[in-house]
Amino acid sequence: MAGNCFLSLFDYKTEKYIVAKNKRVGVLYRLIQLSIIGYIIGWVFLSKKGYQETDEAIQSSVITKLKGVSVTNTSESGLLVWGPEDYVIPPQGEAVLFVVTNFLETPNQKLGYCAESPKVLDGHCRNDDACEEGKMVVAGNGIMSGRCLRKDKNSTGTCEIYGWCPIERDFKPREPQLANAENFTIYIKNFILFPKFAFSKSNVLETTDGSYLKKCRHDEELHPYCPIFRLRDITRRAGYNFQDMATFGGSIGIMIQWDCDLDKGYSNCNPVYHFTRLDISVSNTTIARGFNFRHTRYFKNAAGESYRSLYKVYGIRFNIMVHGKAGRFSIVPTAINVAAGLALMGAGAFFCDMVLLYLMKKGDSYRERKFEGFREESNRKSLSEDTSDRKDVEEQENLKS
Repeated sequence: MAGNCFLSLFDYKTEKYIVAKNKRVGVLYRLIQLSIIGYIIGWVFLSKKGYQETDEAIQSSVITKLKGVSVTNTSESGLLVWGPEDYVIPPQGEAVLFVVTNFLETPNQKLGYCAESPKVLDGHCRNDDACEEGKMVVAGNGIMSGRCLRKDKNSTGTCEIYGWCPIERDFKPREPQLANAENFTIYIKNFILFPKFAFSKSNVLETTDGSYLKKCRHDEELHPYCPIFRLRDITRRAGYNFQDMATFGGSIGIMIQWDCDLDKGYSNCNPVYHFTRLDISVSNTTIARGFNFRHTRYFKNAAGESYRSLYKVYGIRFNIMVHGKAGRFSIVPTAINVAAGLALMGAGAFFCDMVLLYLMKKGDSYRERKFEGFREESNRKSLSEDTSDRKDVEEQENLKS
């Protein structure tokens, strides 16, 4: 008995199939099969490259450099020449940088006493009691001296403060001071590495021509590996006019996308650039559009007194982002996706069985054919018949002997 159980482990059992002559279910089954095959081949393997192992942990380095010169002539500063060291903040060539296109200057500020700006709500007053001596003005420009400065008794004045005086000039720019900044160029050097495949590449053309980068400009078709862009072209590709942005500033996102099919070779891994404006919402009604901040330049006169010039600068902030994915053939994802396809084929057969057995008019007949009943009484009867047949055979053999 134990031996029979052991030997039964090596038996092969196969399913019993019943051919149903039903064209409706047959057509449905073939349509499901074709749909699954089309999904596996067209979507999984051709579109999503399910036969490849992928690496999305891209490692990237970005180096930037701007070139261009502009001239401004204002009543505060006079004639000034602006180079990259003046209008690029910070100047180290990082992936996030700011280019000055407009500015408001408050020159020759010195530490002393003057009236707080009327724009500062906490600096308003009607008498000296509202200006507590030594108190900092919230969102203001200095420390209260204890005096309220006003034109007459019935008017609302502002507290006198100790700070950098005179306070910042209160007016809005009408046009960009660095109008020709649209012709500035930005050089974006990008190195990428996919560590899983030990694959690295740069967005700069590999050439021995030393003058190539001095004369080329990026073009998607003619010069895809020239990473030098005019600022005017960047804002245009983001959908905006440079001069409109230059007055109050803005923020532009530059995304470098690397989608590399390493099965096709080194030359088929190319960067694709996308540009978008980041400082406005979809409705385009926000009051916070634009980009500006303040910075100062400090000086000392011949007497050793410190003074400064306050600049409120407007400009375009560039955020350079790098994304990418690389893929290469591997037997493991291929086998997994093929097995998933075969499992879907089995699900199609199960669905057709449900239709055939429970939704068709002849479902009872199909169920009788598919599921065979087993009765215990008939089984006992057959066993008794087999036993009696054996006894008859044994008696006949004994008579013969």
